[in-house]
Amino acid sequence: MKKSTLLLFLFIGMLSAIHAQNQPITVEEIYSGEFRTEGLDALRSLKNGKQYTVLNFDRSAGTSSIDKYDYATLEKVGSVVSSSDLPEIDNFSSYKFSDDESKLLLATEVESIFRRSTLGIFYVYDVEMKALTRISEGKIREPALSPDGQQVAYVAENNLYLFDIASGETMQITTDGVKNRIINGVTDWVYEEEFAFVRAFAWNADGTKIAFLRFDESDVPEFSMDVYGENLYPSQEVFKYPKAGENNSLVSLHLFDLASENTVKIDLGNPYYIPRIQWMNHPDHLSVQTLNRHQNALKLHAVDTKDNSVRLLHEEKDEAYVDVTDDLTFLADDSFIWTSEKDGYNHIYLYDQEGELMNRITKGPWEVTRYFGYDQKEDKVYYQSTENGSINRGVYSVESDGQQKKALAAEEGTNSADFSADFTYFINTYSSATTPPVYTLHKALNGKQLKEIKNNQALLTKLKDYQFSPKEFSTIAINGNDLNMYMIKPIDFDPSKEYPLLMYQYSGPGSQSVANQWFNARDYWHETLAAKGYVIACVDGRGTGFKGRDFKKVTYLNLVKYETEDQIAAAEKLSELSYIDEERTGIWGWSFGGHMATNSILKGNDVFEVAIAVAPVTSWRFYDTIYTERFMRTPEENPAGYDENSPFNYPELLKGKYLLIHGSGDDNVHVQNSMRMIEALVQANKPFDWAIYPDKNHGIYGGMTRVHLFNKMSRFITENL
Repeated sequence: MKKSTLLLFLFIGMLSAIHAQNQPITVEEIYSGEFRTEGLDALRSLKNGKQYTVLNFDRSAGTSSIDKYDYATLEKVGSVVSSSDLPEIDNFSSYKFSDDESKLLLATEVESIFRRSTLGIFYVYDVEMKALTRISEGKIREPALSPDGQQVAYVAENNLYLFDIASGETMQITTDGVKNRIINGVTDWVYEEEFAFVRAFAWNADGTKIAFLRFDESDVPEFSMDVYGENLYPSQEVFKYPKAGENNSLVSLHLFDLASENTVKIDLGNPYYIPRIQWMNHPDHLSVQTLNRHQNALKLHAVDTKDNSVRLLHEEKDEAYVDVTDDLTFLADDSFIWTSEKDGYNHIYLYDQEGELMNRITKGPWEVTRYFGYDQKEDKVYYQSTENGSINRGVYSVESDGQQKKALAAEEGTNSADFSADFTYFINTYSSATTPPVYTLHKALNGKQLKEIKNNQALLTKLKDYQFSPKEFSTIAINGNDLNMYMIKPIDFDPSKEYPLLMYQYSGPGSQSVANQWFNARDYWHETLAAKGYVIACVDGRGTGFKGRDFKKVTYLNLVKYETEDQIAAAEKLSELSYIDEERTGIWGWSFGGHMATNSILKGNDVFEVAIAVAPVTSWRFYDTIYTERFMRTPEENPAGYDENSPFNYPELLKGKYLLIHGSGDDNVHVQNSMRMIEALVQANKPFDWAIYPDKNHGIYGGMTRVHLFNKMSRFITENL
């Protein structure tokens, strides 16, 4: 080879290496899974406290397996079952043990209904006999094994059924289920979305009774969506959706006794909402939580199912609203753990069987963000909190009297624990804005790290070849508050230059966007913009979470008013920085954030030049009862709160460039919101851009949809900001 040719090859190689180290992230890569993190899927501790199981997928073979690992060694000690050994199914996507761990419930062919609800084909796998039994010919919802693993309760076509595994016989428990009228055993749309649960039935401790909720939707108004699909004529999806101020389902509690095969209705005094039912450890004692329509008075009831009597255990009240959580935990003697914001911050309390306060377990100007459990043998309560800063999460233990608190995993960033059944160990998941998830094994009593299980170092190594700029966390003083903020600067940032600013926010009640945790897909997209020379900033304003009750609930009755004021003020203050071009400021958001972006460019039309609103609410009159009335009461009670911050009431304020995006199949924030905004802007003769994604729901995804969406947003920003 000639010397000149060799030098040419070396030069080309050097250029390739330099280019590889500065490769920009693309939207196509983000949504192809190129930056996917590895984890421990469906981690479950076995009752022996010495082993745990994980759901593993072999993507190349298209199979799945439930593998068993030893806590002490972290070695795989066997497989409970693999789909490769089950000729009846290709793979399964989730699993759940019966209480005695003799049976497994396996989910296959699962399809989505709404955000949390699904339909699927389910099987019961006998661990000892290695036998597989199909539960039903058709697709069913929310199957649950009895504690002894002998029966399965499930819902099909709005009715509750009972399947006996040994005999293969099915009993129909309810018969009155009718679509858009009566639902038994699963929730209606608004409960699913806003109270965050679907299965509305539960087995008692010895498998002799099933408690379930019945929803009468007869008087709930219907909402319809055109479904375009590929047919010659569109079809319609019609479902019950109670908008603010409209009728909700009439909900009632019922009890099915397996021995007598009788069902009785429990008299709770006609509560407006029943957001939780939960059996206590005593098989005849059931707890029920009820809420009034304003959601500012939550009652915890105890039902004695021997005589179906009901008594009040505890009541929680708030001038604004009371949040419903899953923290309620009954201890061995049916004393119980409860969390409350009553002192201004979310904390843990211990009550006896009669509902009398025994101990306040945690206290301080910080929030308990998760309750993990109670080790009665060691008298240790395990929880996650913001004690190491509101953008961070640490894992802690404390005795039930509030003494002997220990930080078990509190490195700056986000820590979350999964404890072994006997509380000997916990597996900690840690991430930060600079560290993708790392899984480590710890001793529960002192938090000592024993071993690393898995990390995502390969992803960090891969990202070294890309233009990648870390988040910088800080606070910004706005309207009398120090607000949490992060900023992403261009990779070649020069403080002597001026850069356009794009702000992102969500701002919904109790939410948090400024969090010290690893990147999601949106963060990667922000990196693509930073690589093009944009400064990205995110500020969590008033109304967001984890800084105390008063900070969160100050927006009560006036959603998006104070939140919008904070984003406008933050943009003004950031524009004072020497490296920000104050003539090039944009804002974007999705859902509640889309509402915020729209309001910001209208009410802050001398501050923002560009805004993108994806799937926005444009009037709280169009949104559902439970969410909206929790923060706003009804439109009849608070008309000004609904209308004074509804952007289609003041479209004439638009000056800058505005892009509005929605999915036509959005069952949550209906496309009606954007259509009303579009019409208002048209009649105000305001130029703007918009896009409707056919049949796409609130997430606007599927196939190449997200790639198209974010490339469209990228072009809009680069052309206008």
